[in-house]
Amino acid sequence: MSQKELHLDYTHKQRGVFSALLAYMHNPRDLVSYTPIIFVTIAMFVGTSWQLFLPKSDPARYQCYALSFWFGGDALKRLPVEQCAFLQGSTQQAPFHMLPLEYPPLTLIPFSLALLAPLSYYQFVFAFLMSLVAFLIYWLLLRYGPRNSALTCAFYLLIGAIATTQVRFDILPAALTLVALIAAERKHWTMAYLALAIGTLLKLYPLLLLPAFFIAEQRALGRFHRPPTGLKPRDIPRQLWLTLREFRRWSWRNCLLFLACLVVLTGGFALLNFDGAVLSQLNYFFKRPLQVEASGSSLLWLASRFGVSFRVVYDFGSLNMDSALGDIVSKLSTLGLVLGYAYTLYLQWRGKLSLGQTLIALHLVFITTGKVFSPQYLIWLLPLLAYVYSAEGLWLFYWGTISALTTFIYAYLYSRSPDIMQVPGFFEWVALRNLLFVLLTLAYLANWFRIRETQHITGVQVMRS
Repeated sequence: MSQKELHLDYTHKQRGVFSALLAYMHNPRDLVSYTPIIFVTIAMFVGTSWQLFLPKSDPARYQCYALSFWFGGDALKRLPVEQCAFLQGSTQQAPFHMLPLEYPPLTLIPFSLALLAPLSYYQFVFAFLMSLVAFLIYWLLLRYGPRNSALTCAFYLLIGAIATTQVRFDILPAALTLVALIAAERKHWTMAYLALAIGTLLKLYPLLLLPAFFIAEQRALGRFHRPPTGLKPRDIPRQLWLTLREFRRWSWRNCLLFLACLVVLTGGFALLNFDGAVLSQLNYFFKRPLQVEASGSSLLWLASRFGVSFRVVYDFGSLNMDSALGDIVSKLSTLGLVLGYAYTLYLQWRGKLSLGQTLIALHLVFITTGKVFSPQYLIWLLPLLAYVYSAEGLWLFYWGTISALTTFIYAYLYSRSPDIMQVPGFFEWVALRNLLFVLLTLAYLANWFRIRETQHITGVQVMRS
């Protein structure tokens, strides 16, 4: 072959490679489509850089749990004294006995993975692992979600979870909940229940979602009585009875599999430490007071304007409100949770909510009425909102506002002073964010402004079928 022919052949190959690269870049599932999540990940490392090597942070706490579980309490001496001070009295624990106080014991798996790196780099490696989970969610939305759902999730992460995703493990149960929803929509019910069970074993809140999956499964199998569309209030008891009397026809296999996973794995850890595997989490849930960012705490702050004083105390790993009205507000919050939870399942029973919408409603109710509203709780909802309401203008604006306020409160106001009572505007900004969140929850349950409706739901279901 002549020199000219070689040159022409080389040029042709160059053009072929260039054309292939262009085609590759325009394919939504190729490398260029991951640019948003890469940018968000870099931004998250910047946003959490000030926390990554602190001796008192959530990942530092996770390191104490993992190290003491595998190597016993003596291993904590390898860390700074103040880092594991919350485990006072546990330094003599033997290996495999110290379990997380406030988390399910299965969290030891993600907590332990970062121990493979040198101890001084634990928090950085943990942040990297949580970033990989965020990448997984992004990939799932690219692969199975409607158009722009992955980009929407990246936007929500940037606005509302830039300072929390890498230093909390909440992205793990959030990813598993998304997997469960995607599997359920494709009638892979066993996979859906298993993903939900693992999520529950990492963080207890996915347990609240079990009835929603069960109802959706029975509907899909045609074993669930469907009440008429124009159901009148006086006919509700009879229609409920017609539904419940068919319980023998319902498919219980996957539900029992879910419960078996919880019992077997929790029971295995309970053989090592029953208090750590079962009781400590329940104590944390039932005994802890209202956290300063909870919706009920905003009521206590408002009451202080009328002479009912409060004080902020540090307990149960968070800043909490101590007030004479605290017990009453806490009970009202629990009542709100029960009523909101029951009404959400009622709407699903009536066929007014899809499974994805039901999961969103349950999350909103739980966070609104909960005794704790930590900033990482937004992470639970991000994949679901992006999946069900991809690029919806109303959601982008409203949820973006709530997310921005939450990030402002956590990243700016908390850092201004160790005494939160001395931070100007803290309780005012928290009250504004909580008001918006409560209004969003009420609007979603009542479908104000047709907020539950979206142009994507029907199209997505048709596309995936």
